[in-house]
Amino acid sequence: MNDTTVTLVGNVATNVEYRETVAGGVARFRFAVTARRWDRERAVWTDGPTSFYTVSAWRSLGANLAASVSVGEPLVVHGRLKVREEELEGRRKTFVDVQAVAVGHDLTRGTAAFRRSVRQNPETPVPEGRVPNLSPTRSDDPGSAGSGRAPSPSADAGPDPWRTPPTTSPESVDYPLVTTS
Repeated sequence: MNDTTVTLVGNVATNVEYRETVAGGVARFRFAVTARRWDRERAVWTDGPTSFYTVSAWRSLGANLAASVSVGEPLVVHGRLKVREEELEGRRKTFVDVQAVAVGHDLTRGTAAFRRSVRQNPETPVPEGRVPNLSPTRSDDPGSAGSGRAPSPSADAGPDPWRTPPTTSPESVDYPLVTTS
């Protein structure tokens, strides 16, 4: 497979939204990347244009993202670049998405403390609307094929979780569910 992989450094632009699907949990958020350049004439750093990406993360990465990331935090996102076109309100629009493989805080801009999550007993159901507590994918985990990461969701993974409303109201959930606009 010849996927285009990218590494982006930027800031979380929206709250992380988490949903359960047939293929497993998925988190989604918007990510802002602004190029900074040194202006020799004025001897200052200047901001270039900002690009926005929709980042999605599946399974344990998605659950850990939802529990760890807030708006405005600096991140490094590594994943597969997907460009898609859709027709909305009679106009063709282009969207740039990244299916994350790895995400971490940008430690050039602050500190972080890592906490390993504990794998939940598979027989214990996750309460509706809650972010499950999963450990990072291990090489002995079925579905990881020894790669250290979970496989991509397949085309038959069920309906698009972002085109259907959440099944719980935000008031009934401990973790805030916020939709992006």
